Amino acid sequence: MAETLLAAQGQAGAPAPTLADIRTWPATVDVATACSAFGISRSYGYELAGRGEFPARVIKRGRVTRVVTASIIAGLEASA
Repeated sequence: MAETLLAAQGQAGAPAPTLADIRTWPATVDVATACSAFGISRSYGYELAGRGEFPARVIKRGRVTRVVTASIIAGLEASA
């Protein structure tokens, strides 16, 4: 359920999550949720992850792709 709520933040018209919001996320999140933090589309996020160019650490286990929340925070802090 939390994943669904987090992913909804990345939908059109929804406000982008703040750094404070992201700090409350679980240790890893799905690609769609991570994309909302960076302001990129889900499809572009998966494209970047597939090429190894996503702006945060991606973990792939079989068909499951997760993004490390700490690396999202580090990437956003570095760009601020």
